[in-house]
Amino acid sequence: MNNMTAVILALLLIAFFLADYLFNGAGIATFLGRRMIDLIEYIAFWR
Repeated sequence: MNNMTAVILALLLIAFFLADYLFNGAGIATFLGRRMIDLIEYIAFWR
């Protein structure tokens, strides 16, 4: 991955989270964060 691709990807992620915060009150980010925590706990159980 070159620098330009990394910058574009970072800007897309920032735009996604900004739009989620502005239009949805950060509902999607909160949902994804909670699901990620559940996944980590599930994987840690099987370790």
